[in-house]
Amino acid sequence: MNFTLVKDCLTLLEKFESDNKTVQGHYPSTIDGFRSWVCNQYRKEHEIADEDPYWEGKENGRSPESAISTLLVHLNRYAKTYSKSAISDSEFSTQEDFIYLINLKAFGEMSKMALIKRNIHDKPVGMLIIARLLRQGFIEQTNSDLDKRSKLIRISERGLSALEKQMDKIRQATNIVSGDLDHKEKMDLIRILNKLDRFHSPIFLRNIHSDELINRVYDEYPFKD
Repeated sequence: MNFTLVKDCLTLLEKFESDNKTVQGHYPSTIDGFRSWVCNQYRKEHEIADEDPYWEGKENGRSPESAISTLLVHLNRYAKTYSKSAISDSEFSTQEDFIYLINLKAFGEMSKMALIKRNIHDKPVGMLIIARLLRQGFIEQTNSDLDKRSKLIRISERGLSALEKQMDKIRQATNIVSGDLDHKEKMDLIRILNKLDRFHSPIFLRNIHSDELINRVYDEYPFKD
């Protein structure tokens, strides 16, 4: 008997069982499930990196840029549905409420505009969220020592308590959003999204008027139609 082969098979079976316990695990614990898992692992290891993927409408000339834009919109909507479920039995009105609190908890007190910009919101929208959090007692505001005209806001004890009550569900929602991506795919996606964020963030912070935005960006960057 080839004991090396037996040992390799047992190692592979252990990895199958380990992977299947994670969020991306969705194979039945049967010989058919194991066979499907092995086939998919083989495809991942041997797929051609430079081969273009398929996207809806590709055969009709739809551009990759169009597909990327649509998929990002779809993923944002999927994420919102999970966030809505995570706060369905809480005191939060919207996902923006707890996202603002998470930022204040993570980064400490800051000005209202700093918090609004960190969440990529326009000032009117951000001020409404902050006003709602103040009314609910989830945040507190004080005068800035550096600029008496400016207010600094921080998360309150009530806000910390409300956030902590929902954190398990919020974490579950974020886990679901990443779906069945394995670790390498998650890392690759983070790199790509970080690159896109580094491109768009400085443009957003310039507050270019909507009437001028597209023309200005097209004039300044080497896009190709």
